Amino acid sequence: MRFVVKLGGAGLETPSLLEACTRAIADLVRDGNQVAVVHGGGVQLTRTLKALGKQSQFIEGLRVTDAETRDVALMVFAGKVNKGLVAALGALGQPAVGLSGGDGLIFRARKKRMAHDLGYVGEIASSDPRWIEAIWQLNGVPVFSSMALGFDGEYYNINADEMAAACAIACRADALVFLTDVPGVKDANGEVLRWLSIDQIAEMAKSAVISGGMLPKLSACREALLNGVKRVRILPAEAASCLPDLCSSRVAQGTEVMVA
Repeated sequence: MRFVVKLGGAGLETPSLLEACTRAIADLVRDGNQVAVVHGGGVQLTRTLKALGKQSQFIEGLRVTDAETRDVALMVFAGKVNKGLVAALGALGQPAVGLSGGDGLIFRARKKRMAHDLGYVGEIASSDPRWIEAIWQLNGVPVFSSMALGFDGEYYNINADEMAAACAIACRADALVFLTDVPGVKDANGEVLRWLSIDQIAEMAKSAVISGGMLPKLSACREALLNGVKRVRILPAEAASCLPDLCSSRVAQGTEVMVA
């Protein structure tokens, strides 16, 4: 099977969680699956920007990205975070290749148009999965930072959840899994929903049951499911060890997002 795993938050920051997540990914590959990883790094970027005396601003869960912020994001995402994740997989004996969306022109971006100008924030406009396929043929794991080149030659900051969905669609993944800091999607009473239909997402957003960073995440879930990805699950990083069993047995943690 083909898996795309999106990793962010504490899964990148906490050594024990990082080890658990990368071990689960390595186990998937050893079981004969093909796995691509897309990572965020927003906490690390915010911390680096603060050290440089620059405040972060978010609109609808997306970071406003001027040219300076974009350059720092490229340094943090495609540099320290990406290579740290490659090293963590390598420590388990799993070869991994760190990439940004601009490498090999795998993902091309266009500026995201919204009511508020977000600067160098983009969305994926096209993809070419040949490099992903080549790495898989050598039993490797492609590890993508959420940056992509625009047709204007500029790098754009891509929301990592959206990047993961685009990656899953491009390589015709069987499953897209978001390893997150939260136990799943919660209803109005604060209870984790085990199953969530994409038809429920708009109403939950309208009533502010979901907000902030969960908005682009669920939008990415919807996009993936409507474009051929068979299964999409939001899973707490603490439950990463069950990742290899996700499609073969019942998993109680997290939220399964479904078409209907």
